[in-house]
Amino acid sequence: MTPLAERLRPKTLDEYIGQKHLVGPGAVLRKMIDAGRISSFILWGPPGVGKTTLAQIIANKLETPFYTLSAVTSGVKDVREVIERAKSNRFFAQASPILFIDEIHRFSKSQQDSLLGAVEHGTVTLIGATTENPSFEVIRPLLSRCQLYVLKPLEKDDLLELLHRAIATDTFLKERKIEVQETTAMLRYSGGDARKLLNILELVVEAEANDPVVITDALVTERLQQNPLAYDKDGEMHYDIISAFIKSIRGSDPDGAVYWLARMVEAGEDPAFIARRLVISASEDIGLANPNAMLIANACFDAVMKVGWPEGRIPLAEATIYLAASPKSNSAYLAIGDALDLVRETGNLPVPLHLRNAPTKLMKQLGYGDNYKYAHDYPGHFVQQQFLPDELKERRIWKAQDNPAEQKHAERMRQLWGEKKKM
Repeated sequence: MTPLAERLRPKTLDEYIGQKHLVGPGAVLRKMIDAGRISSFILWGPPGVGKTTLAQIIANKLETPFYTLSAVTSGVKDVREVIERAKSNRFFAQASPILFIDEIHRFSKSQQDSLLGAVEHGTVTLIGATTENPSFEVIRPLLSRCQLYVLKPLEKDDLLELLHRAIATDTFLKERKIEVQETTAMLRYSGGDARKLLNILELVVEAEANDPVVITDALVTERLQQNPLAYDKDGEMHYDIISAFIKSIRGSDPDGAVYWLARMVEAGEDPAFIARRLVISASEDIGLANPNAMLIANACFDAVMKVGWPEGRIPLAEATIYLAASPKSNSAYLAIGDALDLVRETGNLPVPLHLRNAPTKLMKQLGYGDNYKYAHDYPGHFVQQQFLPDELKERRIWKAQDNPAEQKHAERMRQLWGEKKKM
């Protein structure tokens, strides 16, 4: 059977729920659609807020050929083939064919480059959809040729409207006797995602053999907990599992860490999200106790970006186990936190004159750079001098923790600074 979310996919803007700032009466995108001419644009927003649906509605409204590519499975060759088909299907008076690219942030630079000419010359009108910030993930030449529209998570009223519409109009649900007593759990687990809300509704109704189906918060929570793959990438379970993953690494339990990794992999979590969390863990929880952890985590991130799924699970597992098995330190994390607190407390203290840059004659006359000691001119490439503002010159910020790597650094600091740097 076709999933409920697909059965309820809107066909027109009047059926479309949410994003009133874009497609409501008088809104910018609505005006372009009603005028029958749109320019290339990128839809940026979280999953399940109607990016794909909106692209399909626009294509239907404009009565223009509509081509779809997935950045996960398509290569440069696929892009070029679609562009050639679009050229042959375009008629003089007709709007340009629409090329919809889902998850455009996963396109490589070469794949994005292959789109430039077709977009610039109007061979196709590009509609890209992304859950990631396009400023980081879409190449600048392509981004400059597209408008950017930001889609928001659906609000409570939008989700409730969708819920009641599904119960009242869906071919199968309207045959059941469904009574909605509580909606807090459904709304919380859906997290502003229309698709997720409908999936939850369908799961709960299908699990109840007899009518009436009385939907309560307790029933929704129970049904989701019974479904081991009811993993929501932006909702409560998403954050619970990533929390368990990071805490297992911090707690030096490779078994727990790789188990929670497997939960995320099996549920279809974005591998880039997992890899980013490993980089954060390497610096926050392992830090100077094993600086190689940062190198491993970064190498893992690069490898995952290069090889993709499913092979990317292997470097993720390797990095996860390495980080979990490594000695732990959060001294760098604490040091930057203390330094930030100190800056906020003391404000913009002046830089000591000897540390200032002196690119002009006037600055030199004012004493900028005077008495600065160039470390490399001294034995061991070190000489004692003041590097903090005058008001803070006695403050210690970094404190070495009790692990072999940091104790080695601390001993070196004691040898160089003596009592001035008690680690």
